[in-house]
Parts: sequence; C-alpha cells; structure tokens
Amino acid sequence: MIQENLTSWLEQPVSDYTPDSSIEPGTIYRFRMDWDAETSMSELFASYTADPKAAQTTGIVIGAWFGDNSEMDSAELVQLLVGARHALPNLEAIFFGDIISEENEISWINQTDISPLFSAYPALKHLVVRGGNGLSLGGNMCLESLQSLIVQTGGLPASVLAEVLSLDLPNLEHLELWLGTNEYGWDGGLADLQPLLAGGLFPKLKQLGLRNSQIADEIAEALVSSPLVDRLESLDLSLGTLTDVGAGHLMKCPRLIRLKSLDLHFHYLTDEGMRSLLGVYPGAKLQDQQILDEYGPYVAVGE
Repeated sequence: MIQENLTSWLEQPVSDYTPDSSIEPGTIYRFRMDWDAETSMSELFASYTADPKAAQTTGIVIGAWFGDNSEMDSAELVQLLVGARHALPNLEAIFFGDIISEENEISWINQTDISPLFSAYPALKHLVVRGGNGLSLGGNMCLESLQSLIVQTGGLPASVLAEVLSLDLPNLEHLELWLGTNEYGWDGGLADLQPLLAGGLFPKLKQLGLRNSQIADEIAEALVSSPLVDRLESLDLSLGTLTDVGAGHLMKCPRLIRLKSLDLHFHYLTDEGMRSLLGVYPGAKLQDQQILDEYGPYVAVGE
C-alpha cells in the first residue's frame, strides 16, 4: 500500500536531488538511486554538501539506496549522513527509507543501526524510518530535541520496540509504530507495549499511532484502562486487524470521546459494529472496511 514517494513532508515540497540540481531554500531533497543510476550515493552527497546553500538544509529524505537491490542495507547512508554533519548544521528532520513497493517491498528493506545519527544531529526533531530488517535505534539515549518518531514496518521486532521505549524523549509529541505481523518480523505481544501504555513514558506525548497491527483488538482492550489515554489528543489504530471485538472494548472507554482524532481506517468491523462505534464516537475514521473471511484478518502492510 506504500505506492507513492513523498511529494511533500513537513509542509515543504520534496524533490529528487541530482548533481545538476540547484539547491532551493524551502525544498527538501531526496537522495536515491534508480537501478540504472550512473551516480553513486556518495557522489550525490559530495555534490550536495559542496554547495554553500546546503548549510540551510533542515530536512533530508533518503530513498532507495541501491535501486532494486534488496540485499544491501543502509549502513553506507548512515555513514554518509554522519560524515556530512558539519555541512548540515541546521538539519532537524530525516526520512530514512522513502521506498515504495515498486522499488522494494517494506519487508525487503534492510536497515541498520541508525543510532549514530542521534549523536551527529543532536537538534533532530523529526525522524521517520521505513523497514525493520536489521534496524536498531540503539536505545538508552536522551534525545532532547526529538518531537516526532515514526517507524514503519511490516513486522516490528520486539527488540526494536524495546529500544524505542528505552529512549529518553522529554519533548516527544508524536509516536507512530507500525507493529505489523509475525509473518514479517513482529515477534512481540501486548506485554511489550505495557511500558508505554502504563503512561509513564514520554511526558509530552499527544499523538499515538499503534498501526498496522495484528494485535489491534488486544491493544484496544488494554487502552480501556491505560492512563496514557488521558494525555492523548489523537489515537491511530488504523491499518490493522481491528474487529467488532476491539471496537467493543473502545466503546467501554468514554475517555476517548475527548480525542480530536480517532483513526481506525482499514478495519474488519461489521456494518453493525461500525454503526455502534459511530454512535459513541461520531467522528471516528472508519473508511476501508475489510471483509473478514475464513482466512482471518490481515494487516494492510505486510510483505
């Protein structure tokens, strides 16, 4: 379902960078290689950072790093970004893996330990990472500036989830985790989310997405008694396997009424379940109703 590359991010246009590009202030540039690219990523970075205007860069997008070669991980890109830190003194937003299904399925994206980026860019405010294979965020670090963290996977390893929850993020307002399915890397359970649902982490968190999850019904049940709900302005359980069972749990949590946004799109609620839930939460987003069959529910983004 990830079929289009970014055209904008953080209210700024996104354009592919080439050695012939003239850096325009207010534009976020994407670095990527097509299968027939004649310029390497290191050459692209060297060309970009040689331009004095690169110092104005606030955001960077990393696309497909080796064309359609799914075997190569992102270690070189981490090294390139770390090496460019002095040329990018104002960088505060990184989208790491703007790779669409036509280039590589999300479960084929091979990431690496991206924690060196945190030391290289201590002013980082926004981080998006797509792909969970080989991914590590290091953990047990204080990222004082980070305001939003999004990790998109077809299956998030429990070890990576634990790293996220071990981070000290005093100013984090938006957290979005695509938990995925055990067929593509998810090996956790509700217990792995308890440190988050207990409400003691991330004191400024307002927007929570636990998306694309095969345990959506269990998460919905846990939210009924979660102290975290009282701090949230938006909740996103979309793209997962939510059924009438999970919807029934949500309807037992009147504290959700105060939410500005409840996103449940791509779900397995019946018509009756949808009517019941909308009776309690009229503003809930319930597009993309899926039909439950004998094979069971599936997350929206797996392979």
